Amino acid sequence: MAEEKKVVKKATATKKPVTKKNTVSVTLIKSFYGRLPSHRATVTGLGLKRINHTVELIDTPEIRGMINKISYLLKVED
Repeated sequence: MAEEKKVVKKATATKKPVTKKNTVSVTLIKSFYGRLPSHRATVTGLGLKRINHTVELIDTPEIRGMINKISYLLKVED
């Protein structure tokens, strides 16, 4: 009985490099205190911590939906 060696190739996923046009810059310009709990959670989910805090996020439909929900608190730059 001859032993057979199995050759297993790892699948390499090709990811798109994150470029400047694939990101959106979001700045918190109003306080989230006293807002609806779901809006406060959305601010936290975007990674914003305080007024004038800016984060760069990947531009996806999910992120755009979060931005749209609390747009009255934010300044958005593409």
